[in-house]
Amino acid sequence: MNMFKRATYLILVLLVLVVSTGMAQTQDLQLAREYLSKGDYTKAEAIYSKLIDDQRLFHVVYPDYLKTLLAQQNYKEAEKLVKKTTKRFPDVVAYSIDLGTVYHASGDKASAEKYYEKLIEQVQPKDVFAVSNAFIQHELYDFAEKTYLRGRTKSSNPQEYNRQLIALYTYTRKSEKLIPEAINLVQEEEKELGYVRNMLQNSLREEKDLDMLEKELIVRVQQHPDKIAINELLIWLYTQRKDFYSALIQARSVDKRVRSGGARVMELGTISAKNKNYEGAIEAFEYVVSEYPEGPYYLVARHRLINAREEQVQNTFPVDKEKIRALIADYETLTTEVGKNAQTVEALQHMAGLYAFYLDEKDKAIDLLQEAINVPRANADLVAECKLTLGDIYLLKEEPWESTLLYSQVEKSHKETHIGHDAKLRNARLNYYKGDFELAQAHLDILKLATSREIANDAMDLSLLITDNTGLDTSTTAMAEFAALELLVFQNKMQEALTGLDAMLKKYPGHSLTDEIYYQKANLLERKGDFREAITNLEKIVSNPQFDILSDDALYRMAFIYEESLDDKEKAMQLYNDLLVKHQGSIYVADARKRFRKLRGDSLAN
Repeated sequence: MNMFKRATYLILVLLVLVVSTGMAQTQDLQLAREYLSKGDYTKAEAIYSKLIDDQRLFHVVYPDYLKTLLAQQNYKEAEKLVKKTTKRFPDVVAYSIDLGTVYHASGDKASAEKYYEKLIEQVQPKDVFAVSNAFIQHELYDFAEKTYLRGRTKSSNPQEYNRQLIALYTYTRKSEKLIPEAINLVQEEEKELGYVRNMLQNSLREEKDLDMLEKELIVRVQQHPDKIAINELLIWLYTQRKDFYSALIQARSVDKRVRSGGARVMELGTISAKNKNYEGAIEAFEYVVSEYPEGPYYLVARHRLINAREEQVQNTFPVDKEKIRALIADYETLTTEVGKNAQTVEALQHMAGLYAFYLDEKDKAIDLLQEAINVPRANADLVAECKLTLGDIYLLKEEPWESTLLYSQVEKSHKETHIGHDAKLRNARLNYYKGDFELAQAHLDILKLATSREIANDAMDLSLLITDNTGLDTSTTAMAEFAALELLVFQNKMQEALTGLDAMLKKYPGHSLTDEIYYQKANLLERKGDFREAITNLEKIVSNPQFDILSDDALYRMAFIYEESLDDKEKAMQLYNDLLVKHQGSIYVADARKRFRKLRGDSLAN
């Protein structure tokens, strides 16, 4: 055999030995891990103690070997392993923390903390992230915080590691530290407003935390009135708490300084209107109209101002017809100034609704809607809304076939949109009024999956009403009578509906519809301004444990009437508190809590 062949043979032998050794070590490592997972630490240690000397496997073996030693309470050997490792890899700071872990595991907490404190004191700027991350991995969050703060001190930059501390305080739910840190960030970097809002929204869920944030923001706004982002954060907080009045004051203050055209105030007005805070909405739109008569939002603000007043009048019982006429006059002034064109289609629609539903001038309303529908280049969604209102008016006129024709047109032209779903819901209600519950349910089953939560909820409520009162009884007579009475309610035939509801209570004593009948009676009596009698009917629901489905609705409505219509703040407070205690999962909880705190006179700014 020549020299070349001999060398080749030797290399092949060595390769086989290396591969064989590597495979054996891999098998040993897998076996050790299996022993460790099963808690057989003695066998695991026997294997790890041999593998630890292999440089190629060291970083893989080390953490499990340390776990094995600590599990066996072999602290002396564990300490020796860590010290040897830190000496061998001085640049891997995570290994240094392991020594404190050994002290802590052995019960010597004082030595562990002393060691950590010394490690933090000596930390170099380049190692701050590594040391903090190592502490976090060991769930030593307080020491991670101290490391960041020590790094900040050494950097002489009061904002250093700001984001890292915010993330840490968010995770550990330390609101008292998160709040100033988050505000510090947005105070220095206004572009971070979105990030800070998200972090605070995810972290601050308790009322006391929101109180703390408000107090801190008010102090900062006073100290730094020129920092718009802090003002924006305070506006956001007020909006989150549905304190639209305070939000509006702050938004106007900011707008007057930066003269932004009223965009923020417009947004707040729209949010206030959606949340039925009509006074706040009216104030917001009035501000934009008066401050920016030449601005881009002027016409929209004019329109929304009348809309907000309209909502307020419609929800103040009994409805004042003189105020309805005043609203129509406002709309007419607007359409005269601007003209009957694409910009005023919505105004025409609202005027028609007022004429039909409150002044009983249905033919006048129909003429206005036909005019609006035929306006050239009108927005397709607004035209569809006009058709839906027209369908409602035909229902008032007791011409349901015209109604369903219009609803179906909108369903087809606006498939899988909010307006299309609204049209389908109106068709479902129409079938419900007629007593065709099977067809109504077919529509409702589709709408339960609607993307709009409001429509999905309405569909679910009507579906449950039908199911609960027809499913267990083969007769649907009572349900059909109740549905027909609800049509009378829709048609504003209130006295006729009240008479019918009273007749049902006598005709069907103890029926499953009883709570619905009392609730509908209370609704009609409230609309007529007979608030005491409305409360009497609501109390019959609240006091009867069998009426648990509508109990929270009735309790909230009672509190609302005492607060808004009877001006009995003490009674309203008591009822809101009852709702918060007895119905913690109710959809009314957030609003009840806000109203309760307002009536109690809470002033978070003080």
